[in-house]
Amino acid sequence: MAKAIHSMIRVLNEARSVAFYDMAFGLKIADRLEYPTFTLIYLSNDETGFELELTVNKDRTEPYDLGDGYGHLAVSVADLEAEHARIKAAGLAPRDIVAFAPAGEVIAQFFFIADPDGYQIEVLQRGGRYL
Repeated sequence: MAKAIHSMIRVLNEARSVAFYDMAFGLKIADRLEYPTFTLIYLSNDETGFELELTVNKDRTEPYDLGDGYGHLAVSVADLEAEHARIKAAGLAPRDIVAFAPAGEVIAQFFFIADPDGYQIEVLQRGGRYL
């Protein structure tokens, strides 16, 4: 059986991205691998063994084109309203909290926030299938 261990995104500015993921989600550098033309930075926290891998191509000067195929990353939190308020107070720009109720019953509550490179992150209230 396969086990999901990380997801990778390409970022333009290492310091800006590391600071964002630390401030927004408490992700810290777990490992860093330097190569001549790129750097891999693995971010994680105590909530999960899953990691976010940031790839920094050293010769890149222009923002990445995310195109129309990228979806989003998702994290779950114990108290959605408190996290929304904390992230907003930190000077980040979370969108409004949304209740998803396609058949009249709320199955998820969440908000989105974009990282410095434009990647979308969905922050879900922990519960149901979103543990």
